[in-house]
Amino acid sequence: MRCAACQTEIANAGRFCPECAAPLARGNAPDVSATETVAMRQKPPSSSSGSAEDGRFPPGALLGERYRVISILGRGGMGEVYYATDLKLNQPVALKFLPAGVANKPGLLERFHGEVRIARQVSHPNVCRVYDIGEIEGSAFISMEYVDGEDLSGLLRRIGRLPGDKAVEIARKLCAGLAAAHAKGVLHRDLKPANIMIDGRGQVLIMDFGLAALADQVAGAEVRNGTPAYMAPEQLAGKEVTERSDIYALGLVLYEIFTGQRAFKTADRSSIPSATSVVRDVDPRIERAISRCLDPDPAKRPPTALALARMLPGGDPLAEALAAGDTPTPAMVAASDNTGALSVRGAVACMALVVVGLIGLLWMSGKSNILRLTPMPSSQEVLTRQARDIAARLGYTDPPVDDAYAFNYRTDYHDWAEKNLKTDQYREQVRRGQPSLIYFAYRQSPQYIEPRDRSGRPSDGDPPLNVPGAVSLELDPEGRLTRFQAVPPQQDSGAAAPPMDWIKLFEAAGLDRSRWTETASQEIPPFGFDERKAWMGAYANAPNTPLRIEAAAWKGRPVSFELFGPWRQPTRVQPRIAFQMRLQWTVNVAVLLVLLGAGWLAWRNYRAGRGDVRGASRLAAIGFISQSLGGMVAIHHVGTPLEASHWVDAVGYGLYIAAIAGILYLALEPVLRRSWPQSLISWTRLFAGNARDPLAAGHILLGTVFAVALALLRNGAAWYQWQSRGILQLDPNRIQTLDAVLLARLVLSGLILPAEIVLAFLFFFVLFRRLLRNTWVTAAAVGGAYLAVFLSSPLSTPVDIAVNAMFISGLLWVMLRFGILPATLMVLISLLVGETPLTSDLSAWYASKGLFMAGLTLTLAIWSFRNALGGRKVLPGDFLDE
Repeated sequence: MRCAACQTEIANAGRFCPECAAPLARGNAPDVSATETVAMRQKPPSSSSGSAEDGRFPPGALLGERYRVISILGRGGMGEVYYATDLKLNQPVALKFLPAGVANKPGLLERFHGEVRIARQVSHPNVCRVYDIGEIEGSAFISMEYVDGEDLSGLLRRIGRLPGDKAVEIARKLCAGLAAAHAKGVLHRDLKPANIMIDGRGQVLIMDFGLAALADQVAGAEVRNGTPAYMAPEQLAGKEVTERSDIYALGLVLYEIFTGQRAFKTADRSSIPSATSVVRDVDPRIERAISRCLDPDPAKRPPTALALARMLPGGDPLAEALAAGDTPTPAMVAASDNTGALSVRGAVACMALVVVGLIGLLWMSGKSNILRLTPMPSSQEVLTRQARDIAARLGYTDPPVDDAYAFNYRTDYHDWAEKNLKTDQYREQVRRGQPSLIYFAYRQSPQYIEPRDRSGRPSDGDPPLNVPGAVSLELDPEGRLTRFQAVPPQQDSGAAAPPMDWIKLFEAAGLDRSRWTETASQEIPPFGFDERKAWMGAYANAPNTPLRIEAAAWKGRPVSFELFGPWRQPTRVQPRIAFQMRLQWTVNVAVLLVLLGAGWLAWRNYRAGRGDVRGASRLAAIGFISQSLGGMVAIHHVGTPLEASHWVDAVGYGLYIAAIAGILYLALEPVLRRSWPQSLISWTRLFAGNARDPLAAGHILLGTVFAVALALLRNGAAWYQWQSRGILQLDPNRIQTLDAVLLARLVLSGLILPAEIVLAFLFFFVLFRRLLRNTWVTAAAVGGAYLAVFLSSPLSTPVDIAVNAMFISGLLWVMLRFGILPATLMVLISLLVGETPLTSDLSAWYASKGLFMAGLTLTLAIWSFRNALGGRKVLPGDFLDE
């Protein structure tokens, strides 16, 4: 036979194991398993406070001048358990001693200490508390919570199966206790009715972590430790033991609770009688839950104990935890019920709104998008070739080593025209494209272009134009020259050169020289020159807008040319307006306050073990990967040592963003989980890897709907302002995303920035909520603070204020009503859809970029729609039947 405690093969009959001194189950001897509960099996079974056979310490014995023995509760393979009084704290305790004959064996002592280390990691109302470990008269012992009740095994032998409601209550508490252990990475490995106690108040406690282990520390022969009758198939075979192995054992326990019988009456495990075949009135949901737990394939069992609790009738661990005044764990939040999930009609309505909204955005793009209101006939590639041709025609024929280009807005002309031109006049100039609101900047150099900015992207003045032979020019969208600069050689060869042919510049600019009057030069060119000229005139399409040309040349080649109007400010004098400085200071102070406050809260939560470290790590990882990749993609790649520093900058900025995301999440998540856990349910499920969950998918669909609605609102407001007042919205992202590289950066950075925006909003919301004690007053205060910053801008119009007020109100409402996930998706999709070049004109060269983003949004909506249905049919099954 085999000893149940140490698994040693025993040849001779006897009452005790010669290896570990554990009692052997023979004849009428009690069946002692690998571990025993604090309240050992005894007679009568109605109370754990009764007497067992005499132990080494008689009643009344004083142990260590602290514990007074009342009685022995029982003996087992791992020693004796006594009922005692803690004289210092004046409360009952249970003391568990190792057997006297084996107390000095290192292996058993280590196991004894391991039980304490592991058990003390788990703190939950449904897990027996372990207080401390000590030694008296050379014997090690554990002091633990005394449970005045009986084990579940004795209760089931005494009364048979439990009443339905009581059985469901016990099942849910077992799930909660086991989930608490699993949340700390602890596997019980010996879950059975004998290790479950029910006290006099009906409280359920999981006992005996004598075989418990950390999930990543079980290997080899340790896998098979436990009670064979309650082992999962993979554990019995010695393959592995995981959380789902404990789920299997829990399924066997639930089978006994609801039927009053063991699932296996023989050694044959090939078939298990269904619960309803034993007891007819077992709820079908309970039968399905038990059947899934007992599936031989671990992958088909419930993934967590809380997932099992959700399968039970009325199972909502989150509601129970809140009712008890406890802070629910992240797993408990994820395992909450699906309250708030979309109905079939709601999902269909949301999907229809997304489709209609995207069609509306494509249609409205022709009325509000600057790219459709002004001529944009040529792509970047075409304009790049034209720029090179112009540079060659002007005498700069050497092939460049490197070049760079980008579209941008002429904001100085835009601001001047809105203030000085009549609405119809401005509309006409925009429609004709002269003067142009958009320009194409191009530069080429005989050396690599190495920007100093950490983004690694060249810009006007970065790097400075100081390499001889380098050229910088600007074209309007139709390829006409508006600005030209070239660096002359550092040394004068002294050779004679022909005079400058100024007609070439007029031809490159698409101007008729005869319509321009020469005048005195006023500008000092940025480079050395030997000739300079100036002319006054106007575009044929805009005769009432005076223009000026300043040009200079060196040795017959132009070194500067600029066509400008009264809107121009000197390029070397760019004063910052007061609003910009106020806004920058406000943003900086707000960011500093958020980081300091959030950092302190995050550290406090981490030290107290309250934070969802896994969720924060995943969010930080997303932030690091997306921001680092976005920065790396956007770098101007030249293969020089300076580029390596830009790669380091991209990684550093990714770490910075990741740190902010992780800190904000660690600071806020425990607060939300305790006071407002409903806001985290779908978010937690998504970050737990359950993206197909109907609630999470439904919230993604809702966020997409709100995002499309927000994009429609902004486009509608832009169209109204353009039609009524001639005011254009110049969105920098929309013009930059004409470049596929910058579009990729926008998409990648968009994966984390919306989450940080929502978390920062929530940080201020939680802070104001603690002060004001009212949710809606807090919402008004946070929204008002945001609008106050926006209202300080001298460029704000009433329509802009109204749109931003609706945006902030909508964002707050979505956060309060549905939670973090849809609010984040609302910001994310509105950013991607609203700031990319959408157009219904498929012949436009940039149409593919906008359609890609619209298609990406539609694909996300379809995917989330299908998963939000959760297997439900849109049409009844007999809809097409006659």
